[in-house]
Amino acid sequence: MTLPDVAAHPTATALDVLRDVFGYDAFRGEQQQIIETIADGGDALVLMPTGGGKSLCYQIPALVRRGTGVVISPLIALMQDQVDALDALGVRAGFLNSTQDPDQRRAVEQAYRSGELDLLYLAPERLGVESTARLLDQGTIALFAIDEAHCVSQWGHDFRPDYLRLSELAERWPGVPRIALTATATHQTRAEIATRLGLTEARHFVASFDRPNITYRVVPKDNPGRQLLDLLRTEHPGDAGIVYCLSRASVEKTAQQLTDQGIRALPYHAGLPAHVRSANQSTFLREDGVIMVATIAFGMGIDKPDVRFVAHLDLPKSVEGYYQETGRAGRDGLPSTAWLTYGLADVVQQRKMIAESDGDLAHRRKLSAHLDAMLALCETVECRRAQLLRYFGQDHAGSCGACDTCQNPPEAWDGTVPAQKLLSAVFRLDRERNQRFGVGHVVDILRGKSTPKITQWGHDSLTVFGVGEDLSEGEWRSVARQLLALGLLEVDSNHGTLVLTEASAEVLGRRRDVRLRRDPRPASGSTRRPARSGGARPEAAPLSDADQPVFERLRAWRAATAKEQGVPAYVVFHDATLRAVATEQPADLDALSGISGVGQAKLERYGEGILAALHAAG
Repeated sequence: MTLPDVAAHPTATALDVLRDVFGYDAFRGEQQQIIETIADGGDALVLMPTGGGKSLCYQIPALVRRGTGVVISPLIALMQDQVDALDALGVRAGFLNSTQDPDQRRAVEQAYRSGELDLLYLAPERLGVESTARLLDQGTIALFAIDEAHCVSQWGHDFRPDYLRLSELAERWPGVPRIALTATATHQTRAEIATRLGLTEARHFVASFDRPNITYRVVPKDNPGRQLLDLLRTEHPGDAGIVYCLSRASVEKTAQQLTDQGIRALPYHAGLPAHVRSANQSTFLREDGVIMVATIAFGMGIDKPDVRFVAHLDLPKSVEGYYQETGRAGRDGLPSTAWLTYGLADVVQQRKMIAESDGDLAHRRKLSAHLDAMLALCETVECRRAQLLRYFGQDHAGSCGACDTCQNPPEAWDGTVPAQKLLSAVFRLDRERNQRFGVGHVVDILRGKSTPKITQWGHDSLTVFGVGEDLSEGEWRSVARQLLALGLLEVDSNHGTLVLTEASAEVLGRRRDVRLRRDPRPASGSTRRPARSGGARPEAAPLSDADQPVFERLRAWRAATAKEQGVPAYVVFHDATLRAVATEQPADLDALSGISGVGQAKLERYGEGILAALHAAG
């Protein structure tokens, strides 16, 4: 039975659609309750991590209910790929946006009026055009799905003014159920979404933010280009991934460095011509093993399931941004890495950017609070996963076994005396000499280095000269970085020099102890990255030496098939499904239909081809 038969059948259930269309046998978490709420005509606000199956929460109700599900999404550049993925499942989908010519728009509009679309994707700005509203009035709307709902939050970095108008949906189309979805929101942001979208009476579903298949690692910055190259060569050779950089110049430099090393990497930032950004994004989505080096302008809504790592070469501005960006790894549930390198210069740069930012004092305080939370996550001696989840108001027992602080626990040590020495050096430079210097000069003073600069300024006569010979330069920089993170030290935004804070007096006056984190040595050997347990997505199928070449043959078949059809490779099948096929080696179509991720439409479209590739591999 094909999808139109299932979806149009009056007795088709959500579970029927899940099995026959999407190829999964069971719902995950609260998916079933969410789907039933919308299918029964209720409203819902859904917080679910990336890769948690959010799209099914509106796609299945749209197929069960009469009419067309209207999806509001800011991701114009990705709508074609989203429609292609649904088409491969046999779902009748279309979109309306500025990339289409008049004939294409008319064809989609006619299909909607005729009831021939199961899902229609719209950009939020189109709903502000009266002609779009009149078009929707001419068909039957099954539901409204507001994707990336955090874009309505004016505190967020993805704020879109057009989202503020979406509260009008209930006024113009009363009785049509609405579902708002996001992967990232604190309690405050969730309340803001509900208020601005008129969903205060909606049922709220908050899934766990935990992504057990992702290993979180933070390392001190020391030649980040070389550190990134080591990560790629030792842990992710040939894998697809995303590398985030703070500046456009850093994006270009890093992409070129990787290319020079024989690694296929492409740049993405707002300064590139639109056609270059579009081409690079398309290559990343449609080909295997491509690395995208980008600013945070890239990534929202990227539905590439086999991103095996997300690397940050600069400190993210907030925990929300970090969680959202790292969440683009491992959407298929297979082991993935979230890797971040940061150092003292990152803290200095972020503090300076906040001081120079637009907005009033309250806005800058908000930015500072976001940065403080991010620094606390970086400097924690506890389980990073537990701290990350705690930020979003969720408990975790800790000791996850899949973050660096669990795999290679850092040492917490009494840094009170070193903190007093460093703060005293800053104090004496400022109060006795009316001078301020950067961290490098202060560290040289503490370590007793008679540099030309120190001799010139007579700083070798200070009482603190040479009192810190017991710590290395790297250790002192770590102390300074953590004092900045703790608010015991600040950076003058105009000159990049160190200054004391009000809290510094508590340490200098011996009224406050300072516990610091000693950066651990890298653990030897590979790290354990467990696959996610439970859920409707395919599990990580371990590949034996005999199965590995079969899997590679299936990937080659998939790549050729995807290229022939002009769609991303994951539209054909996810890696996890290919792993299961390589491991179980089904003998016929009936056996193939029992593998997770193989729905009816894909069985009919790709079944013979994948079996031929499988048998050729054998």
